[in-house]
Amino acid sequence: MKRKQRTEILINGSGTVAAELAQQIKERYEVATVEEPNHGLIMVKVRETAQKSLFYLGEVFVTECKVEIAGRIGVGIVKGDEPQLAFDLAVIDAAYEAGLQETAAWQAKLAAEAERIEEQRLAYGEQVLRTKVNFETMDTD
Repeated sequence: MKRKQRTEILINGSGTVAAELAQQIKERYEVATVEEPNHGLIMVKVRETAQKSLFYLGEVFVTECKVEIAGRIGVGIVKGDEPQLAFDLAVIDAAYEAGLQETAAWQAKLAAEAERIEEQRLAYGEQVLRTKVNFETMDTD
């Protein structure tokens, strides 16, 4: 599983999943904080569809953190004010970067969480579709 996909699952999924995975690492390894969770702004780059040009839409408030485990740096960045989640993401990222044995067992848990997220999205989509108006039936002719 790639870093981007893993991070999306951890951010969009249940808040306890990232905390549980990070706790496993914190119990067994020394986690050195390189950069405490702090706030920042990042520019959002968007591609304009007509001319395919890039431009900056604006700024997003984020919380970012960096940790080191077994000589490897992990980075956690999350939208909004969530210092604990940023720290947990950094720990998980560092664990994957260091190739720790615990990460192999996480694949099933992350896959199950991805499936749960997809089910939630489908259920939400069904709720939205129930409110859809069919303008063809509104004709009075």
